[in-house]
Amino acid sequence: MSHVMNTYGRLAVAFERGEGVWLWDTQGKRYLDALAGVAVNAVGHSHPKLVAALRDQVGKLIHTSNIYQITAQEKLADRIAAASGMDSVFFCNSGAEANEAAIKLARYYGHKKGVETPAVVVLEKSFHGRTMATLSATGSRKVQAGFEPLVTGFVRVPFNDLEAVQRVAASNRNVVAVLAELVQGEGGVSVCGDGYLKGLREICDANGWLLMLDEVQTGIGRTGRMFAFQHYGVMPDVVTLAKGLGGGVPVGACIARGEAATLFKPGSHGSTFGGNLLACTAALTTLEIIDSEDLCRNAAEVGQHIQTSLKRALAETPGVRDIRGKGMMIGVELDRPCGDLVKTALEAGLLINVTAENVIRLVPPLVMSRAEADQLVGQLAPMIRSFLLKAAPAAA
Repeated sequence: MSHVMNTYGRLAVAFERGEGVWLWDTQGKRYLDALAGVAVNAVGHSHPKLVAALRDQVGKLIHTSNIYQITAQEKLADRIAAASGMDSVFFCNSGAEANEAAIKLARYYGHKKGVETPAVVVLEKSFHGRTMATLSATGSRKVQAGFEPLVTGFVRVPFNDLEAVQRVAASNRNVVAVLAELVQGEGGVSVCGDGYLKGLREICDANGWLLMLDEVQTGIGRTGRMFAFQHYGVMPDVVTLAKGLGGGVPVGACIARGEAATLFKPGSHGSTFGGNLLACTAALTTLEIIDSEDLCRNAAEVGQHIQTSLKRALAETPGVRDIRGKGMMIGVELDRPCGDLVKTALEAGLLINVTAENVIRLVPPLVMSRAEADQLVGQLAPMIRSFLLKAAPAAA
């Protein structure tokens, strides 16, 4: 009997080593990893530069405290600010914590403006975390169920619907910010429209709101740019990061610019482990690898190759509704629930994920080569076709 709390529906496999896009389980079987720890292992498994940097840092210091200066944290903040065009960074340990920080920033901003009950516009089918505030902001009843009363102060609108945001602006004087994902990972790998972010920026500017972007999954090269917002030529006020930032080591960040960058003062917010030496070393090295190996470009090119190849292989396949994504964040939407494909793929030595019940999510390490991408498509496409022949579509 395991004494681990039963919070995950785990698959019956345990991995003991990895290299690049490959993992080996405890029985020695090899797997092609198209999940990357759910978009975490950005530079692949056991990258020699990351391994060396972590070994070196562990031999010196792992953690001191934010009571003291942390040189690596200052270097990492400088690097993130330079890459993003933002002004300041708060470090934490996860995406949920980064989003908590953003929500607190928004409320603090509202109170500074004299708004007694500040509210944040959030989107349907979004996912922002599992802490009380972030699950309240999340657009999923499955995540929220059983944890009521939820945190108040969130106004929900449909994704990709600027008119709905305009209606909120016209009717709710308590709103102080918008929190949005540009690609909704848990929501089915849904990509925002080309003019969506620009429209949000205009609405926020017209109403004095903060534009806050959850880039926990899309950030750090995942979509083919260092940050997803860079595809659209629009600057946000707040951006949250985690997942790929540490290459597998837990680290999150809430980055801000302008007024939002100067709101927090000593005592406003904090994190015991946030920005410690080991986490910052991991993040600095991960960013260095992404830059030196041109992994943003690789994510864009190989990710597009995966999409194009899947569309070609599954063309006119009944049951395939859509193949979409940005960079190495790809979704294959079917017309029926397809969770069983995860086990089928596992048995075949392929790691995938299903989200929103009927969308196969692919978020492989950014180091995936074109040849490895061809192997991924070569395994997955016939698997999907076979599944669709056997499984009944969902009832209309």
